[in-house]
Amino acid sequence: MSQLSSFLFAAIAIEGIIFYAKTGIENKMPKSCVASIILGVFVAINFDIDVFEYSSLHSALPLVGNILTGMLLSRGSNYFFDMIGNLSR
Repeated sequence: MSQLSSFLFAAIAIEGIIFYAKTGIENKMPKSCVASIILGVFVAINFDIDVFEYSSLHSALPLVGNILTGMLLSRGSNYFFDMIGNLSR
């Protein structure tokens, strides 16, 4: 993956994570969102899924990529398809 694609991927991923942070700070986050985050992080850690590693972005801290990937997974498949579509343009 090119450096520009890696940068764009990281920017899109950060947007997804900020969405959760903003929702949690401004409103009371629904229990379904919290459950979704927990399940997403569990799946990413359990199956060692790290989309940042796949895009040549390596974390110096263990499990950070898995945790962030789990948070992105919790946003759902539509979010990932949109992200992949943005990267392929």
